Amino acid sequence: MSTSKETLREEVRQRYAQSARAVAEGGGCGCGSGGCCADDEPAAFGDALYSVEQRGELPEAATLASLGCGNPTAVAELREGEVVLDLGSGGGIDVILSAKRVAPTGVAFGLDMTDEMLALARENAAAAGVPNAIFLKGVIEAVPLPAESVDVVISNCVVNLSVDKPAVLAELARVLKPGGRIGISDVVAEDRLAPDERAERGSYVGCIAGALSTSEYATGLTDVGFEDVTVEFTHQVADGMHGAIVKARKPVDA
Repeated sequence: MSTSKETLREEVRQRYAQSARAVAEGGGCGCGSGGCCADDEPAAFGDALYSVEQRGELPEAATLASLGCGNPTAVAELREGEVVLDLGSGGGIDVILSAKRVAPTGVAFGLDMTDEMLALARENAAAAGVPNAIFLKGVIEAVPLPAESVDVVISNCVVNLSVDKPAVLAELARVLKPGGRIGISDVVAEDRLAPDERAERGSYVGCIAGALSTSEYATGLTDVGFEDVTVEFTHQVADGMHGAIVKARKPVDA
């Protein structure tokens, strides 16, 4: 990894560690103290993108720690007994909701590289009374799970933060079982914006500068073997930049 990539990853880690500490100390970690929404309006990011019913299922600390740009559990169509993996699980909001959906026989894994977020997520899962939520430390470019062990991969505004997106997409294909699927919320750029134009609209740690374009996402997923790939914009977060739902399926005969 180049020094610039190491620097970016460390900036992301520090940003989210700061957010987790803010919640642990009794504050919020929304747009005031870090996370994707630091570069944009609160309505475009965070717990506002979850329904009142969903927020009611969660400890307050989990909603305070929500920094995503969408609601992947709303589109992943989770079923009892499935194994779910959340890339960049943060304070655990999507893992907790997923664990409830796949219970009692399913399990939801959350993967995060930040010790402070992992500690917060485990506390939140315990407070929510969710025993089938398991949190792992690691990076999304090298998932610490066996090949073909997961039914569904979700993620909430994290892939854009990766310093090696081709590696992330390859890991999606590796860990999913044949017939497995992804339901990812992310910030995605319109194809008309070049990388330098994306950087003009927001920072890397603010989930803007590192975003893939629609065609880059679709091509990247197709190249690692996915089918039925769709990228659907849901709301604008900056000029030419949108919250989006990315879906795809690993072929049954993969």
